[in-house]
Amino acid sequence: MQQDTAQLKAANKVTIIGALIDTLLGLLKIGVGLVSHSSALIADGIHSLSDLFTDLIVIVILRISHKGPDENHPWGHGYFETVGTALLGSILIAVAGAMAYDSTLNLLSNETLPIPEWPALAAALLSIILKEWIYQYTVRIGRKIGSDLLIANAWHSRTDAISSVVVFIGVAGAMAGITWLDSVAAIAVALMVARIGWSLSWKSFQELVGSALPPEQVGKYKSQVMSVKGIISVHSFKTRAMGNKSLLEMHIQVSPFISASEGHLIGDAACMKLYKNGDIAHIIYHIDTYDDEEHEKLLTDQLPPMRDEIEPCIKQYLQSLDKEVNLYRLSLHYYKNKVNLEILLSTPEHQPLTLPDNSSEQIIAGLKKSLAELELPQDWLGRIFLATGLER
Repeated sequence: MQQDTAQLKAANKVTIIGALIDTLLGLLKIGVGLVSHSSALIADGIHSLSDLFTDLIVIVILRISHKGPDENHPWGHGYFETVGTALLGSILIAVAGAMAYDSTLNLLSNETLPIPEWPALAAALLSIILKEWIYQYTVRIGRKIGSDLLIANAWHSRTDAISSVVVFIGVAGAMAGITWLDSVAAIAVALMVARIGWSLSWKSFQELVGSALPPEQVGKYKSQVMSVKGIISVHSFKTRAMGNKSLLEMHIQVSPFISASEGHLIGDAACMKLYKNGDIAHIIYHIDTYDDEEHEKLLTDQLPPMRDEIEPCIKQYLQSLDKEVNLYRLSLHYYKNKVNLEILLSTPEHQPLTLPDNSSEQIIAGLKKSLAELELPQDWLGRIFLATGLER
């Protein structure tokens, strides 16, 4: 929780600094562009003010996305960051469209385009320096805290720096006598902005429709799971992203002859190793005693018998023996459509149970005969393991 709070403060700080720079640059470029007759610089100024708008969106979305799970959002609020990134990309595309439309009209008009003046060059150069600096600062913080939204906003600043480079070239060319170069530069800026907007939006849309994580990332997670002792295989591995975090679902195969508690302890160990990556929000895992993807081929219309069918038959048989024997514990191990029985016998007098020679084999034979009389699927019984002990 403290880490999330620190990350939110760092993200807010860099975004607010960027917003102040965007405000000053936007007003400066539009003002200088009007005075110096540069449509490219005016377009670049509008681009900077659009950065200001997206900065405000980023601050709001980051605050929401860092909230923990609640009743209406049991998985947390990470998707708000994804939606914010998609919105940011869409705004970039809309701004690019408006810039390109206005500049195209200027090119197609028969009016003589005014030649930009030197203040436009100075404003473009200042924009290049400041926007590249805020890009480097923002992307460093975004990568540090793993925020796609912050990185997207950094690229928004980078596009402004690149567009200012194009504006600088366009203004210089127009001042040199190529008057139409200023409008062409504005259109080039618009295309660059639209490309960045599309890439951001597409990545977010992929996340919102539940696309899997990149193969190399999935492979890394699988390798970490398989490094845990006691895990035979991991399958049905499903992944998706939620903001700057990953969500995982998987089936973990363990030995069919260990206890349920040991199997889940092994699963917990795998989760602990995965959570150490720091980029995973939730893990859902299922413990298998077999590879159920392959096992589907073995399934029939009737499942193997369950405890409520097997246990009464065993107790009834034990009570029929001359020697008083109790069933202390029955463990059922299901493997490849067969049931292996692990039976622990005891006496009610808290005394060790000793069986005469060959009586264990006789009891196992009697149990098999008794269980065979049940109306159960054919060939369901595997091996019977018999042990004695104390009732506690």
